[in-house]
Amino acid sequence: MPLDQIGQTLASFYDTLVAEGVPEHLAALVRQVRQSADGRAQDEAGDPVSPPCAQGGRLALVVEDEPEVRALAEALLEETELSVVGCDSAEAALAVLQARGGEVALVFADVRLAGEMDGLQLARAVSTLWPRARLVVTSGRSVARPDVPEHAVFIPKPWRALDVLVEAERASGSPPPPLT
Repeated sequence: MPLDQIGQTLASFYDTLVAEGVPEHLAALVRQVRQSADGRAQDEAGDPVSPPCAQGGRLALVVEDEPEVRALAEALLEETELSVVGCDSAEAALAVLQARGGEVALVFADVRLAGEMDGLQLARAVSTLWPRARLVVTSGRSVARPDVPEHAVFIPKPWRALDVLVEAERASGSPPPPLT
């Protein structure tokens, strides 16, 4: 089922989502995803959402509000076949997902983020709206696995490069590059 159809189906359940306790901003995101008559995704105003990139590449989305940690994760993932996009908040990540969700193979997100949403809320949104994306949640605050979606992977900080590369391999379907 195409992503736009999933979003359109979920949009019909907007009121139910709010009634069941899904945060209003996540339910609003579901509502925004709809399909026009010509099959292009549109935003709430009816404007077309940016089309996928021409090369058809797969993306790794790094969501981390600490610039040094984000840069480290981006540099590591750039060694894979995935293109890398870094975001400093869940809201910025959702904008990328709305525009390029079908290309996103991996979402690597910290639990604590700047902005109104945290990484756990982002993980739930990704799990619902972009179920094909591999979810990796990370945190340095606790060693226990936080309440992440069932299929998400939790890697505590400090994470090992090999653990991140293995998850990128699983997301892209190719072996990780050798560590030198």
